[in-house]
Amino acid sequence: MLRLVFIVIRFIFEIPFLLVQIKKYKNHPEKYSIEERIGWTRKLLRKATKRARVDLQISGVENVPQEGGYLITPNHQGLFDILALFNALDVPFKIVYKEELRKVGLAADVLDFMEYHAIVRNNLRQSMKVIRTTSKEMKEGMPAVIFPEGTRSKKGNSLNEFKGGSFKAAIDAKVPIVPCAMIDCFRVLDYNSLKKVHCQIHFFKPLTYEDYKDMNSTEIANYVENTIQDYINAHD
Repeated sequence: MLRLVFIVIRFIFEIPFLLVQIKKYKNHPEKYSIEERIGWTRKLLRKATKRARVDLQISGVENVPQEGGYLITPNHQGLFDILALFNALDVPFKIVYKEELRKVGLAADVLDFMEYHAIVRNNLRQSMKVIRTTSKEMKEGMPAVIFPEGTRSKKGNSLNEFKGGSFKAAIDAKVPIVPCAMIDCFRVLDYNSLKKVHCQIHFFKPLTYEDYKDMNSTEIANYVENTIQDYINAHD
């Protein structure tokens, strides 16, 4: 929380301009492409990372497909995971997020103008609708991010169980699955400190549809979970 307050203070003179920009994108999305809207957010979050006393090490970006839709499946450590993704990736992508995130400040407005999709937990019909929409977008070439744990682990660099249903959108779309490891990202906003933080994000070689077509969703989830945890154990 202390670092988040520190970031806000460092943006204090830019906040009026940012509020105007957010309102502009929210009220007139038809005037701006999805690439422009997501690109604006990327620039803002990269600036926030630089001002937050964070040393983010990025690796494996060469493994991310250069074109077409695909699913990125990171472990989930905290709010900074989203900033890490925006720092690492130069392409537009969608994030499937839990509805509770909309309660964070102006998050709802930003999430809406980027056309990101909220999952309402315990609402199976709504969740399946989001999965179908995400699958369709990936078929059309838009990358997506889903956190297979469903919520942050709150166990440092240890993972919660990955849920097989998180991979259904990729399976239906027959697109590559890109495992992604977050290491020490929880230290950025979960610790009440302003000390410089070192954390990592790493992208693995994708699983193509040919690689996973004979696996069920639980087997895919277990494979991705073990791949990420083994990497964290070796690089923590």
